[in-house]
Formats: sequence, structure tokens, C-alpha cells
Amino acid sequence: MNLWQRQVAKWVQAACLMEVLSPKPGNVSPGLEFQDACVADFLRSSEAIGPEMAVAQERPLGETILASVQATRNVVGHNTNLGIILLIAPLAAVPPEKSLFDGIDSVLSRTTIDDSRLVYRAIRMAQPAGLGKAGEQDLNDEPTVSLVDCMRLAAERDMIAAQFGNGFRQVLHCGLEWLREAGSFPDSQRRQITWLAIRLMAEFGDSLIARKCGVEMSETVREKAREVLASGWPTKAESEQVFAAFDTFLREDGNRRNPGTTADLIAAILFAALREGWFIQDESWIIPAASMIA
Repeated sequence: MNLWQRQVAKWVQAACLMEVLSPKPGNVSPGLEFQDACVADFLRSSEAIGPEMAVAQERPLGETILASVQATRNVVGHNTNLGIILLIAPLAAVPPEKSLFDGIDSVLSRTTIDDSRLVYRAIRMAQPAGLGKAGEQDLNDEPTVSLVDCMRLAAERDMIAAQFGNGFRQVLHCGLEWLREAGSFPDSQRRQITWLAIRLMAEFGDSLIARKCGVEMSETVREKAREVLASGWPTKAESEQVFAAFDTFLREDGNRRNPGTTADLIAAILFAALREGWFIQDESWIIPAASMIA
């Protein structure tokens, strides 16, 4: 790999590491793991996909996505990061001389039916929860339109798919703006990232929760996230109880209310912030990550 490719791999791995090590409500984090997924699984997955994302600019988008899913399956044997892969692969394919804002539309406009076929294979391999049946371009059929067109058909029920049709609005505009806002808090980067997760849920709910538990539950999650923000978390001590209650609510019912789409968006936002050069990972992440993946 050349210097740029090595840097892309590092950004991918750093973004995934910061996402899973931040104590976001309802998600896997240190001390709060799921029966079928632990922090080490996510860290190993990030190590696996870094080299694949590093060469995203050199090959079709579908190839990068499928290779990343295969690399993940090789190290953990189950789906830990399909959404992250789908979101970061197009960002990683933007050439170094362009900003993500200026380059993402060109990457998306080049997608083909072959990309769709490869991504369908990747999704079937990953076997994510809550997919359901689509009226057009269903995953069990062979696609007949470009990847962007396939994603547009799924946009209403999936926030990750929506990014392909809206120019990554929730990542590059809302997400980066709110991450900058979180940076004004006199707190750790983990708490800033956790606040960003709550802000995303307060605005959009979570499309994984909507698919698994229904749209009404996603709306309930949105209202509860707004209550956390209204309580003044993380700057007011009395808000910690509101935050804890929200976290508990999301973890009930066997973690079925896991806001997985929010976690995937967080990883993509962090990658974008690192890649654009204004969010710097501090040293507090290094030692915990090394010990957890050993």
C-alpha cells in the first residue's frame, strides 16, 4: 500500500474503534456486550476491513464492499459491520485530491448493475437482521439497476440506503455538524461521541429498530432521546439518571432495540471527520483497544 492507502486504513480502523469503545446507549461497548457480539469482535472486524477500504479508489465499489464483508467473516464469522462497510466504502473511494463533500457524488454516480450484484452477494453473506421483503429489486432476486438506484428504492426503510440517494446528507452534513457541536463540551471524546449518537436518534430514530420492532418503537426511541437531550446530558449531573433509563430501555427485550443504524452512522461520521482533518483521535483510545483485542 502507498502512503495514502495506509492512512485510509488507519482512519477506518480508528473510526470503528472509537465507535465501539464509546458508551453509546443500547450498543455494544466495554462492559455492555451482547450474547452474540463483543467488543473484540468489532475491533477484529475493523482490523480486517482497513486494508480492503484502503484500495477502494482503485476498484469498483461493489468489489470493495464484498471483499470487506468476506474479510469480516474470516475473522469473526458473523455480521458485525455490514452497515459500516456500506457507508465507509464510498467515502474511502473519494480520491485524495478532493474533499468528501466534492467527491462523493462522483463515486456514487459511477455505480453499476455489477456493483449491485456484488453488494447483494455481500448482504446475503452478512445476513443482517430485519431485512424483510422488498417489492422491487429484492435481495433474493438478481438486481437489474445500478447500486444507487437499488439503494434509493430502500431509502424509506433504511437510513444507510438513504445516504446513497441524498449525497450522504446524514453523514457529511448533519453528522459532521453535530460532531463539531459535541466538541464544545468539556468532556472526553467518548462522551462527545455518545452525545452524537443521542442527537442522531433524537432527530431520526433508528431504522434498524424500525425494521425489527416497528416504526412506532423507533418513534418512541426518538422521543426518549429527546428527553435525554432536554435533561442537559452530559453537562448536568441530574441528567445521568435520564441517560441510564434510556440505555436500559434500549437493552431490554434481549437487545432487540439495539440502535445499530445509529452506530453505523457514527463510524462513518468519525471516518469523515478524521479524513477531512479536523477531528484528531487522542491518546486515551490506544491502551484499552490493544488490551481488548489481544
